[in-house]
Amino acid sequence: MAPPTIRRTGFSKRAQYTNFFGYLAGIVGALLGGLFVLVSIIDPSAFSGLRGLASDAAAPAGRAAAVGRDEGRSFTSVVGGFFMSGSRKASLEKELELARVRLAEAQAVADENRRLKALLGLPQDAVKVIATARLIASTPTSTRRFATLSVGRNAGIGQGMPVRSPLGLVGRVMEVSATTSLVLLITDSESTVPVQRARDGVAAFAQGHGDGTMQLRLINLGINPLKPGDVFVTSGAGGLYRPGVAVAVVSQLTSDGAMARVLSDPTASEFVAVDPVFAVSIGAPGAVNAAPAVAEGNGRPKAGQ
Repeated sequence: MAPPTIRRTGFSKRAQYTNFFGYLAGIVGALLGGLFVLVSIIDPSAFSGLRGLASDAAAPAGRAAAVGRDEGRSFTSVVGGFFMSGSRKASLEKELELARVRLAEAQAVADENRRLKALLGLPQDAVKVIATARLIASTPTSTRRFATLSVGRNAGIGQGMPVRSPLGLVGRVMEVSATTSLVLLITDSESTVPVQRARDGVAAFAQGHGDGTMQLRLINLGINPLKPGDVFVTSGAGGLYRPGVAVAVVSQLTSDGAMARVLSDPTASEFVAVDPVFAVSIGAPGAVNAAPAVAEGNGRPKAGQ
């Protein structure tokens, strides 16, 4: 006779207690999970302290992984450069000649700006970087786009501070713990950045799509003046991001703007810089309270993220 498919506990007290406590643990776990989800929906900042502690605990491993990733990328670049050195050298020489011309033009514009600022009595101090750090973790498999910064409150980092790489804007600080910070990337679906076209100042809003691209929505609707290849930079509107930081380049036109490719890829950024909030750095009236107000927006992590 074949053995029965359902094994009963029979008169074994040990088996009965094991099943009972197993069911009890499952029910209690489900209730606690539902309670945590409900609290996260009602108050998204309720578990920010626990997230900060977990981030601080995982920071050493994240730093080690970031260093290993950067070293591996450097080795691959060296090997690839050995085989492509000839063609790259010719291409770089052409780019160098063009860059020299552009540099001379930029220096002339910078000199003119300095003279005009001196004439108008505007401050000419450069933006002082709060801290320089690594992006040690990110959320590649989530519908949201966050990253973890290897510095936190101990380095003077605060909510709302912009984060940028040498190629352009990366995002802004959302939550801060002692040694790490949570960064909302500009590619997140709840991130909106006021931008303008670099060459003529056409204003728009850049909203993340969660897939490495951004949607540019023009403020003044009508004939779409955008073209593929147009570069957009921060406009300074809203007092959060200082003007002139590169954001994205247009890749495809839409009915009310365009789709754009982000210039600063967080996965390819070895180090990033944290700047003060623009309105605070220039001493605008009421600017001290501007940063927390911006940081309290819709970009906070929600339940299950």
